[in-house]
Amino acid sequence: MDPLTYGRQWIDEADVAEVADVLRGDWLTQGPLVERFEKALAEYVGVSYVAAFSSGTAALHGAAAAAGLGEGDRLLTTPLTFAATANAALYVGAEPVFADICEETLCMNPLKAEKKLEELPRKIKAVVPVSFGGYPFDIGPFQVMAKEYGAVLIEDACHSLGGERGGSYKVGCGADMTVFSFHPVKHITTGEGGAVATNDAEFARRLRLFRSHGITRDSSSFEDTPDGPWHNEMQMLGFNYRLSDIHCALGLSQLRRLDMFIARRRELAELYRKHIAGLEGVYQPPARDGHAYHLFPIRVAPARRAALFAHLAENGIRLQVHYPPVPLHPYYRKRFGYKKGDFPNAEKFYEETISLPLFPSMKDKDVVRVVNCLKDFF
Repeated sequence: MDPLTYGRQWIDEADVAEVADVLRGDWLTQGPLVERFEKALAEYVGVSYVAAFSSGTAALHGAAAAAGLGEGDRLLTTPLTFAATANAALYVGAEPVFADICEETLCMNPLKAEKKLEELPRKIKAVVPVSFGGYPFDIGPFQVMAKEYGAVLIEDACHSLGGERGGSYKVGCGADMTVFSFHPVKHITTGEGGAVATNDAEFARRLRLFRSHGITRDSSSFEDTPDGPWHNEMQMLGFNYRLSDIHCALGLSQLRRLDMFIARRRELAELYRKHIAGLEGVYQPPARDGHAYHLFPIRVAPARRAALFAHLAENGIRLQVHYPPVPLHPYYRKRFGYKKGDFPNAEKFYEETISLPLFPSMKDKDVVRVVNCLKDFF
């Protein structure tokens, strides 16, 4: 049997044709498709501006910089995320701090987050909740606390492009800035890539400056008198975080199928629920409205997880675990003194979880195959 991984891209002939057209054209990078992709994504999520970046990590870095974080500032986030979320603070000289998750949603607990803000009100300059696994957390409490404490609200939505809140609006327009990833296992892919969505014109300006060496060619924003039509200015320290026209051609093509991708992910999640129901030894996540289902994590007894992982691998089902709590990585323990027991909910989830295969090109029979392997083991 063909191997199954926890996630993978779905590239069709239309995607290939779009990329081939760019390769045959005049622009490979810094051309018109970048703006077209940004506008299409902005329209999809319902915001005024999108700035494309070379990766989700670069987009997180850009959002932290645009928010003005620097030495002496802190960024509040969840321990249950990929390291890049917290690392964005370190990249700009700030310090990440963490609030534990809700056991039910697996997203940052707003009560614990507010407690951190009360303890350190003048130092936490950005609040960065994560829509873990594709579930759009309740953003209302975070909007209130960010406003009350003067913090910038940045949603890490790298797992949740295409998700909805309240059945009325897409993930992407509820925070000051929202970060997406286009890695091949995500909802659409550009190969590597990311973006930041915002309704704030100043954040958009800073993001675009930051991703391109801090250099602008926009005559309306020049600080010096131009010395010719070639004039450009470096106005801040930026990075080369641009996304090419090649990547954006693929992104535009993929974006046309995003709603279909999300619908299929939801079908697969429901199929898993149906077949896993009643299987002793396995806890599966409950159905939630608006979920984009980047991941389908199950929970098992910690003492049996390694053996289950090996059993599935022997049957060609190659899984992953999401995620080791960021503060317990060796770097964070050594630098900031975090220790086991500091984030009990995130730690307990990590000890019990495995992410099952879930990607739009999966067949129904693939779900049955995975569940039959679970049943064989238990």
